[in-house]
Amino acid sequence: MFTIKRYALVLGVFVLMSGPAFADGHAKPLPKSPSFKTDVQPILKANCLECHKPGGSGFEKSGLDMRTHWGFMRGTTFGPIIIPGEASLSNLLRMIEGQTDKAIRRPHNGKKIEKVVRNIIRRWINQGAKNN
Repeated sequence: MFTIKRYALVLGVFVLMSGPAFADGHAKPLPKSPSFKTDVQPILKANCLECHKPGGSGFEKSGLDMRTHWGFMRGTTFGPIIIPGEASLSNLLRMIEGQTDKAIRRPHNGKKIEKVVRNIIRRWINQGAKNN
């Protein structure tokens, strides 16, 4: 039996999943095929690049340079940050979803990245993390 509460929950999840993303402060529809340049890179720039570029503390500690697709895909001195096609196994998603120790959880400033924005990154990784 499909109760009113269950219907409202399903409708609410649908609205959240199809609603706008605020990666750069402007509402955008959740892309079906996110591109690195137009969808992912602005998220990285807004949330990660301050530390993960040469001279930044994140770069100095991990070697992760998020300025370009190549630097991002190269990963850290400890290994890859993402596994193309396998978002659930990618360390980046684990860190931004709070599934790691607080010492390496990101973003470091404590502001949690919105779920809809994390889903853009998840979708991009699951679709192969292409440089598009």
